[in-house]
Amino acid sequence: MQALPTFDLVVGTVGRAEELARLLDSLERQTHPARRIVVVDQSSGTEVAALLERRAALPLVRLTSAPGLSRARNVGLAQVAGDVVGFPDDDCAYPDDLLERAGRYLRDRPAVALLTGRTADRDGRASPRWHGAGAVRVEDVWHAGNSAAMFVRRRLLDEIGPFDERLGLGAATPWTSTEDVELIVRALRAGARVEHDPSLVVEHALREPGPDELAELGRRDGGSVGFVLGLHGLGARVDARMFTRPLGGAAVSLAHGDTAGARFHLETWRARVRGYRAGRRARSTSSAKSSA
Repeated sequence: MQALPTFDLVVGTVGRAEELARLLDSLERQTHPARRIVVVDQSSGTEVAALLERRAALPLVRLTSAPGLSRARNVGLAQVAGDVVGFPDDDCAYPDDLLERAGRYLRDRPAVALLTGRTADRDGRASPRWHGAGAVRVEDVWHAGNSAAMFVRRRLLDEIGPFDERLGLGAATPWTSTEDVELIVRALRAGARVEHDPSLVVEHALREPGPDELAELGRRDGGSVGFVLGLHGLGARVDARMFTRPLGGAAVSLAHGDTAGARFHLETWRARVRGYRAGRRARSTSSAKSSA
């Protein structure tokens, strides 16, 4: 039987030593241990460094970088050499057999270049947006991407490049999410096979935002999705669906007297329009530079 692929993990963290300790606990228990765990520390204090010094049993590498989750991951990617790269959040936890199961999936399906799972909290609650099992297409990529449960063959990253640092938490732009989806879009457009296995579950808290937080979430994620739509030009059918859904959601929410839900959907739509225009401008600038 062919050996399982080796895994390198890249973890960006900002001063969350307690949460990171829980992740490291879960990595110590893996039935198929990671080859290397690259922790990119963006903290101002010494708590993370001290924690890593106490974890000599793990194959840890500590790096530092300027703020930004995508930037941290890209710094870490320069240090990976395993067959597959994972990107756990510093506040998640891997089930004991996660790397073994992901490894078996990729070993048995050599054509799959990028594999996604899903996240759920300790009680098994998960977002209803997850894609069904099997191949992921550009049309439904929005329901299959979550970097905490994503495993990418290193050869694909060598081909398509790292995360777009204009996206993700801490980015110096308004587009502070969706960096994982953007990477999957580039993978698909490069002809890579992407699959989703919902049985691969990473434990991650499921937040229940209040009305104001919900509206802010709509602005954040709506703008980021719009930027990716405009940047990559995914076609009229995809654009139409992604712009009509928030309006439909607002109408349904209003019909049920859910003003907070309606506000969320409307903020999502407005931000999506702004992000789309910015993405189109960025694509035009990039095209002009390429043709110069």
